[in-house]
Amino acid sequence: MIDGAKTFLLTLIGCLFLTGNSEFLGDLEDAQLIKKGDIMLGGVFSFHSSWRNSQDDYEQKPRQLDFQFAQAMLFAIEEINNSSDLLPGVTLGYKMYDACGFIARSVKVALTLLNGNDIEALPADACTRPAQVQVIMGETSSSPSAAIATAVGPFHIPMISHFSTCACLSDKTKYPSFLRTIPSDYYQSRALAHLVKHLGWTWIGAVRSNDDYGNNGMATFTDTAEQLGICLEYSVSFFRTDPPDKIHKIIEVIKSSNSKVVVAFLSHMDLDVLLNEFSVNNLTGYQWVGTEGWMFDSQIAAMDKNRILDGAIGLSIPKAHVSGLREFMFNVKPLNSSNSELFTQLWEALFSCKFKQSNSAEIQKKCTGEEDITTVENSFTDMSLMPIFYNVYKGVYAVAHALHEILNCNKTCDINVQLDPYTILQHLQRIHFKTKEGDEVYFNENGDPPAKYEIINWQRSEDGILNFAAVGLYDASLPADKQLNSSQSVVFLSLDCIFMQLPVSVCSEKCPPGTQKVLQKGRPVCCFDCIRCAEGEISNSTDSVTCVRCPLESWSNENRTACIKKEAEFLSYKEIMGSLLTAASLFGTCVTVAVAVIFIKYRKTPLVRANNSELSFLLLFSLKLCFLCSLTFIGQPSEWSCMLRHTAFGITFVLCISCVLGKTIVVLMAFKATLPGRNVMKWFGPTQQRVSVLGFTLIQVIICILWLSISPPFPSKNFKEFKDKIILECSLGSAVGFWAVLGYIGLLAMLCFICAFLARKLPDNFNEAKFITFSMLIFCAVWITFIPAYVSSPGKFSVAVEIFAILASSFGLLFCIFIPKCYIMLLKPEKNTKKNMMGKGAPK
Repeated sequence: MIDGAKTFLLTLIGCLFLTGNSEFLGDLEDAQLIKKGDIMLGGVFSFHSSWRNSQDDYEQKPRQLDFQFAQAMLFAIEEINNSSDLLPGVTLGYKMYDACGFIARSVKVALTLLNGNDIEALPADACTRPAQVQVIMGETSSSPSAAIATAVGPFHIPMISHFSTCACLSDKTKYPSFLRTIPSDYYQSRALAHLVKHLGWTWIGAVRSNDDYGNNGMATFTDTAEQLGICLEYSVSFFRTDPPDKIHKIIEVIKSSNSKVVVAFLSHMDLDVLLNEFSVNNLTGYQWVGTEGWMFDSQIAAMDKNRILDGAIGLSIPKAHVSGLREFMFNVKPLNSSNSELFTQLWEALFSCKFKQSNSAEIQKKCTGEEDITTVENSFTDMSLMPIFYNVYKGVYAVAHALHEILNCNKTCDINVQLDPYTILQHLQRIHFKTKEGDEVYFNENGDPPAKYEIINWQRSEDGILNFAAVGLYDASLPADKQLNSSQSVVFLSLDCIFMQLPVSVCSEKCPPGTQKVLQKGRPVCCFDCIRCAEGEISNSTDSVTCVRCPLESWSNENRTACIKKEAEFLSYKEIMGSLLTAASLFGTCVTVAVAVIFIKYRKTPLVRANNSELSFLLLFSLKLCFLCSLTFIGQPSEWSCMLRHTAFGITFVLCISCVLGKTIVVLMAFKATLPGRNVMKWFGPTQQRVSVLGFTLIQVIICILWLSISPPFPSKNFKEFKDKIILECSLGSAVGFWAVLGYIGLLAMLCFICAFLARKLPDNFNEAKFITFSMLIFCAVWITFIPAYVSSPGKFSVAVEIFAILASSFGLLFCIFIPKCYIMLLKPEKNTKKNMMGKGAPK
């Protein structure tokens, strides 16, 4: 029902057009070409750029009379009519109208082609009879073509355009009978966006025609540009009938912008008007990117006196050549027999002369009709638009091939076949042939031909001649990564100087490796700041949007461009601190051995015998082990070294403290035994001393065995202490086991300290309890301060603190207990007697 209503409405509109008054209709006969034939083709072209009314039909256009498209159609029809292979015995006729560049007039003449223009004798069935033409060729611009296609679509009248590129025309629901021999702007817009991206421009401006061609094309370009990371600083529209104020605003927008690249999605008629104002305002220093609407238009180039567009780059239809077409176009005299008025206008425009002088004071050259067209250079003789003429040519041949199939042509055609526009449309949608130049012609499901463009660069030679140099190709039929193929021989324009270097047009410079892009608030995505990656993060590519964190065992280099392996750190023998601690350990071991040698040498002296020589030698042995066990803390941690260092330290220190405790108890017992009625020494004789030392040590051994069995220490990598280093250390495994070992040592040390403190005032000239008290004070002080120092020291320094505590407490015991004895034995031998060993009140 909707389609029927639409058809009825359009039919009614067509009848209103045809039955309206002649003033509104205009004098359609003034600008038409007619030739009778077996099958009639219609043509709608804009011979003139504007139209006023029936009294003043045409306004003189600054450009030459635009008649070449009609000539291309005439050439194709003549060629087909003279062919014995295509439509033999059938002649094609034509009926062409001038639309004057107006949409309303385009629709009107199209409906006239369908129903005729005999206003005086309009039959009653004018709106229901078959169309007078089978196909309509045209229009040149997208907006008139869209209007015509909307009007004739419900009647299934095929329409083939040679230059209407709007992507909107591919919508078969709106324009079911529209076809074209030029690619859709969908492909051109995408190709332009890829070209801009290929040239590295991400911050651009845009000027477009305010019609279907410009608005739809720019919409597709904008969508594709956003996907490619290109931003538009501005996008302004313009139509050739806009007032001068609108042009001045556009110029101000361009001048006030930061971008140096302008994409001009303009028709040649709109650019005609703009270019004049650009020259007046000296709008130079910009890189222009153009569409096929003007990129290969020699008239635009000729108007560019100030070289505003020099260095422009853009797309055009691939160059074409049709043999015989140029000569046919130059032979316009046969036109005189078809339409003398049109011939007169064209001839006068070509040679700037007049057949009849006007009443104006200005005297113009008189036309003779014998002028030689090959001697003039103007838009009519310029063949730069040959690719568009070729599109007209291909469109006519497409109709001929469709008719050839419908009429079952072989040597002759069946002229009795009833032609139906819908049947012609179906055959047109399926045709596939090659022209005499070898180019394939066919339409896809949207009525579009395959999309292929040349990349054109405006290059001016040293003598000032502008050349349209082909510098690349875009073929939408190829895979995405191969569609754009451009050469490096491109001349660009920037700051009034032509040079080979690529102009820069970006909102923000590219972010180098080692940084990330951070968008500027309230601005497009192309405007950003480059922020250096944080420590431990890198970016190794240009314009990185994020910084990547390095793996756990790696760290960022100084430039934040690569992850480098973290330095493994542990307390090594090769570094100064490790060497000093090793030297101190060995020194303590040597001193302990030296003391042991002295004690062995003087073992029979009263001083040695009075101080329990057996426990003294056992104490010296344990001290030597204490000094040596500190070496297990130096070097790269391993599974065995981690288990050995803490257990060896715990057991040797308990052995050491047990011996000191035993010596202290012996002193206490010895003096307590002198009291009447007491025989305490029998309870703590040599056997009991050995058992006590063994027992105390055995408890520590059991603690260590349990620790190693349940959760032993193990080598680990510490990533927390330092960002750029790996600390190789021994994890405790079970913290309870570690603190149990230390706690047990501390318990024995406190017990030893208490016993020694109690025995400090016993009457002995050489009271060993005093020295044990001092040694325990040092021991306890060292290990009490060790706890906070160990917890707060980072990395290898915690190991150094533990070694220092071991050495300091070992040296404290060694020096406080044994050095005074060695001093007497070596330097004061006279005091090393039994008499001197006994003080007042000492046991006899």
